[in-house]
Amino acid sequence: MMTILDRPEDLALGYLLNQNMLKQDDRVTAVEYDDDLQVVVVRTEARTDFEAKLRKKTLTSGCAQGTAFGDLMEDFSAARLPMAAEIRTSWLYRLLARINTLPTLYLEAGAIHGCALCVRDRPLVYMEDVGRHNAVDKIAGWMFRTGTPATDKIFYTTGRLTSEMVIKTVRMGIPILVSRSGFTAWGVELAQQVGLTLIGRCKGKRFVALAGEQRIVFDADLAYVEEESAKHWRKNSREANATGSQGAEGREA
Repeated sequence: MMTILDRPEDLALGYLLNQNMLKQDDRVTAVEYDDDLQVVVVRTEARTDFEAKLRKKTLTSGCAQGTAFGDLMEDFSAARLPMAAEIRTSWLYRLLARINTLPTLYLEAGAIHGCALCVRDRPLVYMEDVGRHNAVDKIAGWMFRTGTPATDKIFYTTGRLTSEMVIKTVRMGIPILVSRSGFTAWGVELAQQVGLTLIGRCKGKRFVALAGEQRIVFDADLAYVEEESAKHWRKNSREANATGSQGAEGREA
């Protein structure tokens, strides 16, 4: 298990990939970080008109109206995610318990988002950042740099399931996205459009299946699943647990 708290090289690579500035098959020749200037330079052999891409922008439902550049949305509508992937509820509950035991800055400082790339019930890599989308990009960069395949992976985030979160997960080729937080209508709509399995408000025994339910296998006996400890609750989650969460078989529009 590897915990990474600050990886500017992975952040830069992941951002370029998730904004469609780089392709998965592009050859990157160097990634250089200048600590004094706090600038990352990515050198690639790809022939890309970056200025043209930067001129075309799409507002998303991300933080403070996130921005997607270039032809990202056109590529998104053509995305095809592997249907053979699955997530068993027994894996999901064990995964949540394991993620909650990982070292995290959140319990000390708050205002930190975490993301984990997982296989079955095991986290492979965990990233944190003050920005939830930065944490996603760090994992995207790590996957690219290490050649980690996406088709059998589960992506976990503490952040809201906005349109931008869905777009980035699909760009990474990951078929299943899980969050302990809520969701936006556009995020759910986009997930349904491309067949992404989307699971929100996932805490303890509870989650809401929002899209791609065909990949979920209900094999866990809830009598043997423990509730989440209160020390792991984020802002407003106490109220959500009391008023808004549904059981594993619950659905929300």
